[in-house]
Amino acid sequence: MELYKIEELLEKYFQGETSIAEDKELTNYFSSSNVAQHLEQYKPMFGYFSLAKQETSSQKGALISENESKGLKRIWWSAAASVAVLLGVGMYVYNTTATNTSVTTNELGTYDSPEEAFRETQKALALLSGHVNTGIESVQVIQEYDNSKEKIFNQ
Repeated sequence: MELYKIEELLEKYFQGETSIAEDKELTNYFSSSNVAQHLEQYKPMFGYFSLAKQETSSQKGALISENESKGLKRIWWSAAASVAVLLGVGMYVYNTTATNTSVTTNELGTYDSPEEAFRETQKALALLSGHVNTGIESVQVIQEYDNSKEKIFNQ
């Protein structure tokens, strides 16, 4: 092959404009024994590329089996997740129906006289008011902290 043609192909190669056939021509040229003296520096590069192509093609079989095992693992994890979700939904339904039946059997919230119902309602509202007041006190403490922080950091 003519030397100027190889030099032109090298120039195109480094520009990324060569075709597959031209790449093969370069690989064949640099794998031969009659490489020009000033082009000897490129010989290891093209030798490495041909060696790397052989290595990746031999490893494709191993990659396929890894992908298949990943697919099987994914299927098993999906099945396990489905079972977990079904168990969770089943337990939720079981517990809510058990709670509903216990409420109806005890008949909570029904009183014979309006006075007794009024007293029980007052007790429940007092209990609720006490918890709400505790929550408001906590918010006031946080608000006091924020005010102190603003005074410190704004100075």
